[in-house]
Amino acid sequence: MASNYWMGDESQQNNDWGYGQQQQQPANLGWNNFDYSQGPQPPQQQEAPAAPDYYSQFNNYNAPVSNSYSGNMFIPSTAPAAGGASSATYGDDDIENEPPLLEELGINFSHIREKTMVVLNPVAATSVDVIADQDLAGPLVFCLMFGAALLLHGKIQFGFIYGVGMLGCVGVYMLMNLMAGESATISFTCTASVLGYCLLPMSILSMLSAVLSFKGTIGYGISLLAVFWCSFSASKLFVTALSLDSQRLLVAYPCALLYAVFALLAIF
Repeated sequence: MASNYWMGDESQQNNDWGYGQQQQQPANLGWNNFDYSQGPQPPQQQEAPAAPDYYSQFNNYNAPVSNSYSGNMFIPSTAPAAGGASSATYGDDDIENEPPLLEELGINFSHIREKTMVVLNPVAATSVDVIADQDLAGPLVFCLMFGAALLLHGKIQFGFIYGVGMLGCVGVYMLMNLMAGESATISFTCTASVLGYCLLPMSILSMLSAVLSFKGTIGYGISLLAVFWCSFSASKLFVTALSLDSQRLLVAYPCALLYAVFALLAIF
């Protein structure tokens, strides 16, 4: 009976253990299920990458290139200027046509010389452009000259020089604009420039007082002459710039008061 059972159920046994000739594949395999009906698959052979062709690359490097760059990358190119002339330019800055450094700083030696000669010779004529020049290089030199002459006397008066000079410039600036009205105006820098240039005779007086004694009648007379010289030159420059020909005495009076303070510093 046992043999009949195994012989009769041989097909069922083969189907249960997976030894049948024809087996159906499961429709859907869930997670963690594996189909044992297929045998081991041989590994797929991957194709080895082809070796680089160094010979062809070498030939490509040596081949001539039609659009190759023939210039120097470290030297900027020069663009031709207008009219066919070439000039060395870098970007938008024209190096050859740049103004001098002194001109960019506003220092004009021709105006400095002309304004100095006007102070030394108040009778000479001068142009309005020279007077309106807002140059402070000359006044700074004359102030330092005046202070250096006071050092020869043993006086360190640089603070008084700059303090009195600043107050005087502010006062004269306000007075000149009030006298001129709306017809003409003068800037503070131009006022300081005129008063600073007219300090030149007072600097000469300070140098002379280092050698000679001005504490006497002759000394006081020379000091008054220096004050008159400075105020006369300053009034001429202000009158020419503001067209105040009929008010020159009124312009010279505050200037004389200012330069009288510098005369007192030089003598005493």
